[in-house]
Amino acid sequence: MLELGILADDLTGGMMAASLLEAEGVRCPLVSSVEALADIDTTAAEAVVVARKIRLVDPEVAVAEAQRVVAGMNQLGIQRFYYKYCATFDSTDRGNIGPVSIAMLEATGGLQTLFCPAFPRHTVTVFQGRMFIGATPLGDSFKKHDPVTPMLNSNLVEVLEPQTQERVGLIPHNIIVGEASGVSDLLAREDAPRLFIVDSVDDEDLERICGFALDWPLTTGADALPVFLSRAWRRRLGVESEISKKTLLSPAPGREAVIAGSCAGPTLRQIERFEAQYPVFHVDLLEVDSPDAYAAQILDWVQAQPLDQPIAIATSADIAGVEQAHEALTREGAASLADNIIGQVAQGLFSLGFRKFVVAGGETSGQVINSLGIAKVEVSAFDELGGGYCHQSAPEPVSFVLKAGALGKDDFFFRALERMRLAEHN
Repeated sequence: MLELGILADDLTGGMMAASLLEAEGVRCPLVSSVEALADIDTTAAEAVVVARKIRLVDPEVAVAEAQRVVAGMNQLGIQRFYYKYCATFDSTDRGNIGPVSIAMLEATGGLQTLFCPAFPRHTVTVFQGRMFIGATPLGDSFKKHDPVTPMLNSNLVEVLEPQTQERVGLIPHNIIVGEASGVSDLLAREDAPRLFIVDSVDDEDLERICGFALDWPLTTGADALPVFLSRAWRRRLGVESEISKKTLLSPAPGREAVIAGSCAGPTLRQIERFEAQYPVFHVDLLEVDSPDAYAAQILDWVQAQPLDQPIAIATSADIAGVEQAHEALTREGAASLADNIIGQVAQGLFSLGFRKFVVAGGETSGQVINSLGIAKVEVSAFDELGGGYCHQSAPEPVSFVLKAGALGKDDFFFRALERMRLAEHN
């Protein structure tokens, strides 16, 4: 029975959520459209992720998408919903975390919901409403340089309030670790808001949150909380949790490509490491007169490379390069142009026989998957690849390792390609 329906606001985030549940033994397929929900085997899956590219679209578009997803999941009998966004709360004063959460709250009939972006396994914590990445406040971290959603304020209450007309409250840590009645009393106050940031500094806090929010129609947060929700409902049902070892998926014979769109430091280092051994085409958005002609130029370059080695295409740039592109093209214009080129290149690579893809960046991953028309994938259990390894079996086998820009060691691209090769020869 489907216990949980997750809407993810980008593809890599959805992949991580699904893979973490798979690692718990919870079968959780991922689809990229509402229509693909019709193909879910509701007798086998316990959860499902719908990954939509809605983090940076207009709030009105994101809200409409969220309403469609809830309606589609309702058709499957799902009654427990989760809105998954980035662990660093990536958003702007317009949204989309606030507007989408309100839309889902109303669509699911919930009275209140909480925001739990903490991911203690990766040192992302919230204390007194303020986010920390390790010991560094969010507003002082690498996220302040994000080219699209720079996060300059560590106070999540203050980050969320401009996105909605609702008041935003806080469930502080002393209430979380205190008597259970403390949370109930706070939520039941006559003047209690509908939206709450919730403190959580470790896994024990996530367990405590599930103690009072398990049956809420809607909860929201990052990748960690769904794992603890699954443990809680399985305990209630008397289902034994088993750790999944599913780290190899079906093979996808064909050529290999890396597509990098993230400008995060780890991705830039991964590109540099890869380029020491294999060819990389660096996209310069300032040189693009025609996206179509530029994409064709990239594909001509690809065809000139040896057939027996992987290649990479990168729109990634350092901070100076990003600032130059934004000054010349605007932030939205640069992102749109990069997406256009990447989409065309992905389609061209597929036509040239590429069937193994490593993609860096949440928005870039969504663009690649959408451009290739991938509707449903099987997801491997979470491991060193950060939960991004997935496979489409039909209509034609193709495998991906999708990663958020800020994740992974310098040799990530090599490890990802080797995993997909291993599946082919296992």
